[in-house]
Amino acid sequence: MDNQTKVDRTIGYCTNVHAGTSLAQTKANIENYATKVKQIVSPDEPMGIGWWLSRQAVTELFTLGAEGLPQLKDWFKQLGLIPFTCNGFPYGDFHETKVKHNVYEPSWSTSERVGYTHALIAILTEISSNFSHRSISTLPIGWPGQPCANVDVDTAAINLLELAKSLREIADSTGVFIHIDLEPEPGCILQRSTDVVEFFENYLLPNARQLKIPAETVLGHIRICHDICHAAVMFEDQQTVINRYNQAGIRIGKVQVSSAIKIQLDDLSTIDKEQALKQLQAFAEDRYLHQTMIRLADGKMKFFEDLPLALNCEFAQKHIGEWRVHFHVPIFLDRFELIHTTQQDIIKCLQTIKNDDDILHYEVETYAWNVLPKDLQTDDLAQGIAQEINWLKDHMPHEQS
Repeated sequence: MDNQTKVDRTIGYCTNVHAGTSLAQTKANIENYATKVKQIVSPDEPMGIGWWLSRQAVTELFTLGAEGLPQLKDWFKQLGLIPFTCNGFPYGDFHETKVKHNVYEPSWSTSERVGYTHALIAILTEISSNFSHRSISTLPIGWPGQPCANVDVDTAAINLLELAKSLREIADSTGVFIHIDLEPEPGCILQRSTDVVEFFENYLLPNARQLKIPAETVLGHIRICHDICHAAVMFEDQQTVINRYNQAGIRIGKVQVSSAIKIQLDDLSTIDKEQALKQLQAFAEDRYLHQTMIRLADGKMKFFEDLPLALNCEFAQKHIGEWRVHFHVPIFLDRFELIHTTQQDIIKCLQTIKNDDDILHYEVETYAWNVLPKDLQTDDLAQGIAQEINWLKDHMPHEQS
């Protein structure tokens, strides 16, 4: 466990739910929302957050000079907030009018991604003094093909390995242990747990041997951010995923607690089938990519990289199949009208890893509050986020008495 104890297990929420790319906007969001969430869920104790900073905010922070990070550290302490983890996936404006595939740029085969992550490491090393164990989640190498730039997976692996070597040096010299957590996502180069295992076995570990980087350095500092929603969309059983990682010696560094949309059209009446698809149409918004997987009665599956494409396919016209949609909905919801969620996957995941003391970071990541259909939005975002965190605490097996 890299000299960690159960005390380090932390629950927080990801601030990528808040819009704003500048450092000033980022700090204002913390003061306007995170502090209110803390008042509800942890009024007397510090509360963890998963901090998202865009490339712009990172650049602005380092222009403040030598006092910038110490001042930031004091600011977080005064607010009673602990940035125990960073979301290093979105690089640019995560709330621009149309994000879609832009969120997968730059890929891990670029110097821009490496530089951005190095900057996050420097920030997290300095400002999160409460724990020696810290994490940074990141994109699963990149998006394979258009409209994104071509990705060289070998180069991506080497970039990650050089980063792991740097993180080992930081751990040895400062005692701060940071791991980079690759986050498998539908449609990406790493979209299933099998893709992850193949990447480690065919790219990371062979290149590590050539570069004379010990396997324990690789497996210690390059881990997985297990987003529960993403696995559910791909119809991956939570226990199977976790067992597969364990058998391959791959460690989960962070669990992103998230829930997807689920509709089983085959179980509905003709009228309800039509109504369910009409209800689903309200989730086909323009900002984010909502990858959709449809599983038919014979077990065959069809992947669509965005919900509008699925809604225009033959399975929609025939009203058949079980649909899973990558749309992060509030985790305390198990259904709304004819649409269900994959909330049970969260419960199964938590039960599966309840005795794994190596998994210390849990981050609620419902970033899509502002693009939900109007009847699911909230007038008080802090209250909604707090409700999610409290729901998670109530369902954490090791939080129960």
